[in-house]
Amino acid sequence: MIAPLLPESVQVVSAFGDPPGPPLFPAEEALIAHAVDARRQEFTTGRRCAREALSRLGYPAAPLLSGARGEPLWPAGVRGAITHCEGYRAVAAVRSTDLFSVGMDVEQVRALRPGVLESISLPEERRHVARYRRHLPEAPWELLLFSAKESVYKAWFPLTGRPLAFEEAAIEFDPEHGTFEARLLIPGPQWGDETLDGFSGRWAVHPGFALTAVAVPLPPHNTRL
Repeated sequence: MIAPLLPESVQVVSAFGDPPGPPLFPAEEALIAHAVDARRQEFTTGRRCAREALSRLGYPAAPLLSGARGEPLWPAGVRGAITHCEGYRAVAAVRSTDLFSVGMDVEQVRALRPGVLESISLPEERRHVARYRRHLPEAPWELLLFSAKESVYKAWFPLTGRPLAFEEAAIEFDPEHGTFEARLLIPGPQWGDETLDGFSGRWAVHPGFALTAVAVPLPPHNTRL
């Protein structure tokens, strides 16, 4: 259900729940040796989806390990993202010759706990949320804002290797066209001969789920990375 938010060059593999499948590689098993059952299930399904997405790009089956912050370490020449929430897992993988970076996030629709909105948003974003509610009251705008920030982070981190705090990017949605813009409030990563100062994304709501995705195009006139 998240594939329509990303370009056709992106291979998206998803699963509702945790269907049976091939076992993890031993090196992947080691990453979750002490994980609780719920974490083990989502990790296992995510790695299986990643294996299928990479296979579609022509990559042989191999362990997909994690970095110091838990980020997936994609093979050379691949950009990717993994998302999981209760009942749904998805992987997006794309060649680095097609996109500069990619991020996505899916959240099960729910009310945010008291205080969470204030902790993840800027005052201007909360004012925008109030306006969005008047335009499209049935959409879970607070959750979409949280999800968009997660998608932006996933696109940002592989480019910089640095965390991005919630207050370091300002999100503004277009309720009519299903898009959003993320304006960076700190210096962005190098993007060819320019500096990337923001991200463009898309959003959608499916029954029970809020979805966001970011696809960063290649720098102008850049055909090889």
